[in-house]
Amino acid sequence: MSSATASPRKANRRRSSSVTNALKQIPLNQQQEQSYGSEDTIQESEVKPLSGKPRPKSRKKRDANDLPDNYHSRGFWDDLKTGRWMLVPSSAFILALIPIILYINHNILVQYGLLKPNTTNPFRHLLFISGELPDGRYTKSIYDFAFLGYYVIFWSFVRQFVTIHILRPMAIALGIKGGKIMRFLEQGYAVFYFSILGTLGIFVMRGLPTWWYKTEYFWIDYPHKQMTWELKTYYLVQAAYWIQQTILLAAKIEKPRKDFKELVAHHIVTLWLIGWSYNLYLTYIGVSIFVTMDVSDIFLALAKCVNYVSEAASPPFFAFFVGVWSYFRHYLNIWILWSVYTEFNLIDEKERTRFAPLEDKWLDWWMKWQIFVPIFLLQLINLFWYFLIWRILIKAVFYNDLRDERSDDEDEPEGEQTTTEKLKEQ
Repeated sequence: MSSATASPRKANRRRSSSVTNALKQIPLNQQQEQSYGSEDTIQESEVKPLSGKPRPKSRKKRDANDLPDNYHSRGFWDDLKTGRWMLVPSSAFILALIPIILYINHNILVQYGLLKPNTTNPFRHLLFISGELPDGRYTKSIYDFAFLGYYVIFWSFVRQFVTIHILRPMAIALGIKGGKIMRFLEQGYAVFYFSILGTLGIFVMRGLPTWWYKTEYFWIDYPHKQMTWELKTYYLVQAAYWIQQTILLAAKIEKPRKDFKELVAHHIVTLWLIGWSYNLYLTYIGVSIFVTMDVSDIFLALAKCVNYVSEAASPPFFAFFVGVWSYFRHYLNIWILWSVYTEFNLIDEKERTRFAPLEDKWLDWWMKWQIFVPIFLLQLINLFWYFLIWRILIKAVFYNDLRDERSDDEDEPEGEQTTTEKLKEQ
């Protein structure tokens, strides 16, 4: 169709800048969907209605900036049964508050002599890390699962409270409208989370002999069974965050994207790395990988947030992000891989020649590849996204090709039922 006959809507459609297209190709660990219910108001008809059951009245057209219905509570018990509590901060808060009340209540009963003084508080394992050793350090414990379960709830509350009650008013104040609001909330929360955990990761790593990727200490004096309070808390809090993110993804609460399969693979590999590194006493290498992921994600999310506010201001942020991503996600990750491949034998021979889980012995020669493979897979996923970044930039610079491949569109296709609408029907 020629431009003369094209509809005004298509003729006036604004094309995104090259930076916008590049940013849209890069997935971040959370991509929550948005859907706004909008129905055309039924207009009066000159034809008399047919006899029979009257047609239901249409709902009033909603403002595009309204919060989607599935973010509104239907009552705590209903939210709990349907899983909506993960999206409703008030319900997540109630759920997180219950163990705290039970913990305090137990202490009061002990204080007033209604329970014996030495009675163990069973709810402390939900709120605080377990496995303390006589010297004040910690080791892994079966109660770590209770801690993880509670902090999945905790992160659900934090995520929704920050996005709905802090970032959403900020987005509206900055003039962001429509579908871009939810995108801004997602990336804003990423800036919030990864800034905190990235800083904590650097702090924890600063207290380890591996400080700034002295990779030989991943293996020297293995196994590293004893952990500081900071190291164990940081590791389990990170694990709880990734479990919560995976639940959102598996339940399809997040919007499926063009790279949905790669995102699923990323979550699976990440949980694989967290679980195995913790169980095998390889937390030193785990902290190093956490830092490479979290620091780079701060600047990716920040570049996206700036782009939603002003495309003209985003290129410097994007350029800085590419540099940070290249260093952390590729140079340092490849350095870690090289260490696994070449320095594994720095482990004392008696600690790397027997696989006996019942005796808490985990490393044999083949476990080298069990460590290498998930890190390598993570690097392949990073390279896939890195390729997308440079492909878009090269096409934009040399071929003036600004086509939007719509991997992260702000607008939903008309007539397509989204995950949010499916949730409304539950």
